[in-house]
Amino acid sequence: MKAVLPALARRLIGPQLPAGLDVAWFTNHEEATAMVADADIAWVDMQRPAWTAEAVAAGSTLKWVSTIYAGLDAFPLALLKERGTVLTNGVGINAIAVAEYAVMGVLAAAKRFDEVVRIADRHEWTITAPGQIELLDTTALIIGYGAIGKLIGDRLAAFGVAVTGVTRSGRDGTLTPDQWPARIGDFDWVILAAPSTDQTKALLGADEFTAMKNSAWLINIARGDMVDQDALIEALTKRRIAGAFLDVVTPEPLPPEHPLWSAPNAIHTMHLSGRSQTKMFQRATALFLRNLKAFMAGEPLENQVDLDAGY
Repeated sequence: MKAVLPALARRLIGPQLPAGLDVAWFTNHEEATAMVADADIAWVDMQRPAWTAEAVAAGSTLKWVSTIYAGLDAFPLALLKERGTVLTNGVGINAIAVAEYAVMGVLAAAKRFDEVVRIADRHEWTITAPGQIELLDTTALIIGYGAIGKLIGDRLAAFGVAVTGVTRSGRDGTLTPDQWPARIGDFDWVILAAPSTDQTKALLGADEFTAMKNSAWLINIARGDMVDQDALIEALTKRRIAGAFLDVVTPEPLPPEHPLWSAPNAIHTMHLSGRSQTKMFQRATALFLRNLKAFMAGEPLENQVDLDAGY
């Protein structure tokens, strides 16, 4: 059985691999694409989504593909389903860091910490706080109340925020996808934490921004394509909503001339939420090793993706 794995992980997982596993270690996407042609197992996450897609597509014999990412934008899901390939993702690996980032976004918006930093950069002293919102008794709608969304909700609840989640099933008192649009005007914070699928493209557009409170903020730590960015720019420019904390946009990286950079009250954090930690690779390798053991034993794998649902 052949596995194609990143050379960056060799020190962490090499000594723990089972005897008899034929391992090919790649250092770049060209090597990965060549090595995966006759492989059974692949962990081929790349810096560029197109490279990942190319490598995975080249693996016509792959039985299991592992990724450290929760989002699956880079993966040819239909092709994997056609081939009968199992895909496992990295849900949970970055969950704490991303949840903390989302809460930071809410706090930064409430206190307008972006403006505080700009005032300090100008070496000015102010006695008027740019942001004067207390989180206590505010309300948050978290669209996507899974591993990350629940962590966000728990942390916001500790600040006295009334949290409402959105799930496909409406479990545990959450709203369903057909229920939340009519309620979006009830919330001070609208937080996107759902996986990106065909059903979530442009989930928030002109109608939703019009229905939101003028004082409400959008916090997006999910995927940029879940927001109609033209509609968002218009909503910010015309002050239909108070602002947006954007860890994700589309495309990434956002071109320097893109108008979203200069939209009023838009705070950009360049998709750094998941990277704002030191334990990502250790958690990823531990998950891979647990799944490898299960795969070799013919047992169920952790974080197996529903290729029809896209997560």
